[in-house]
Amino acid sequence: MWFDDLDAIWRVLAVGAGAYAALVVLLRVTGKRTLSKLNAFDFVVTIALGSTLATVLLNADVSWAEGVTALALLAGLQLVVSWIVSRRPKVAGVVTSGALVVLRDGVPDLDALRRARLTQAELAQSVRRAGFGGYDVLAAVVLESDGSLSVVPASKLGDAAAIEPLERD
Repeated sequence: MWFDDLDAIWRVLAVGAGAYAALVVLLRVTGKRTLSKLNAFDFVVTIALGSTLATVLLNADVSWAEGVTALALLAGLQLVVSWIVSRRPKVAGVVTSGALVVLRDGVPDLDALRRARLTQAELAQSVRRAGFGGYDVLAAVVLESDGSLSVVPASKLGDAAAIEPLERD
């Protein structure tokens, strides 16, 4: 239970070091987006990479070459999908969700909150966390594609170019 044999420990050390090195190289080749938290798709890829690395480390039935191939496949697919999405915005809706305005001009959008499965208490918490005590000084609160809430005060709205194109009810 606590210790099976020394060969298994050496295998984990050797394969782990090799898989880690391969993953670092893959991440450098595929770019920063591979481990970003821009949206749910990126998050899923990050989790899948971690799960694959753990499987390579702990499952003696999976060789280093198989593990590196799986890591390369995941990183490569993420690279291809993000390349396509960046060049074909209409495809983005299939892979990612867009941002959603849940408060506009100081007024919570109850339908948008319901669609996003957010409570008014969670909205209030995000507003407080951003350092505001009320909605009246806010231009918008946006549920971003990565699940975070961006709070935009009216004093910093500017030309609203980052808010206006977003989904409305």
